[in-house]
Amino acid sequence: MLIGVPKEIKIGETRVSMTPSLCRRCVSLGAKVAIEKSAGLSAGFTDAEYRAAGATILPSARKVWAAADLILKVKEPLPAEYGLMREGQAIFTYLHLAAGPELAKVLLKKRILGIAYETVEAADGSFPLLKPMSQIAGRLSIQIGAYRLQSQLGGSGVLLGGIPGTMPGHVVVIGAGNSGAHAVQMAVGMGARVTVLDLDMRKLEALDAEYRGRVVTLMSNPANIEAEVADADLLIGAVLIPAAKAPIVVSRAMVQRMRPGSVIVDIAIDQGGCIETIRPTSHEKPTYQEHGIIHYAVPNMPALVGRTSTMGLTQATELFISVIVEKGIERALAEHKGLAKGVNTRNGKITYDAVAKALGYS
Repeated sequence: MLIGVPKEIKIGETRVSMTPSLCRRCVSLGAKVAIEKSAGLSAGFTDAEYRAAGATILPSARKVWAAADLILKVKEPLPAEYGLMREGQAIFTYLHLAAGPELAKVLLKKRILGIAYETVEAADGSFPLLKPMSQIAGRLSIQIGAYRLQSQLGGSGVLLGGIPGTMPGHVVVIGAGNSGAHAVQMAVGMGARVTVLDLDMRKLEALDAEYRGRVVTLMSNPANIEAEVADADLLIGAVLIPAAKAPIVVSRAMVQRMRPGSVIVDIAIDQGGCIETIRPTSHEKPTYQEHGIIHYAVPNMPALVGRTSTMGLTQATELFISVIVEKGIERALAEHKGLAKGVNTRNGKITYDAVAKALGYS
């Protein structure tokens, strides 16, 4: 098996899908690895390190795609890469097809075996390859939001932690999953007032027990969302339905009632976003204003911390990549049910129900 690692081309992307350590592991198991020149530099890994780990360095993405049986990426293929795919090739990456109908069409036409990080499951039903990036995005959302609240950037001038004699900023987190819980952790650490809303009472109970009343927990319903959004200095959208398009839980009317200069960070933008006024942005132009509210919606937010993100991602993917190398793709998918859950496209068909439903193929 030859694993190809092209350089990521999404705007501002700094992650790479394979570290020298993971490369060494794959080579030791019998795989060949071809890596595009400079693919790991933004994450702090040199071509010399990959060579020492047993990889071949190729001069272009075209050569990597042409040589590989399995393409290992971080982000979904972009239009510039569509023509590089070979019919019947396998791709293992974040696909987020529910928000990418054009990519889905290409994968189906070329009969690509598309294995999505975000739907691979662990034995307990959790999503181990989604988890580290969700944690990073959750923590970054508070860091980014606090920065964007600064007066010089058009924000309302609120310091999340406040000072004695002043009210701290109010952070509202909608969704108490991995990303939401880590956003809560960072917001509490900054000294903000924090409210978190979710439909799952068990998650709310866990946060209440962890923070001993320091965090306000509310059931996620339209009335509670409307009231809390109106009072938020920083609103974090962290609603996730695995592989499916995120539901809109904050309406345009709710956004219009927020105080001017408040900030929205929608972590769910990879799946379309959970706030009606949101649209994808980029690291080159990360924000826009609508109704006087600053919106931040960069789909590859973890690229801001490329080294940490690469380490977190590859530590999670190593187990699954090792199984693929040891057993071959077909046998690995047949024997590892959790890995098989990652298959979103195969033989020209959408194979994951939530994706098929979101794209109208069911």
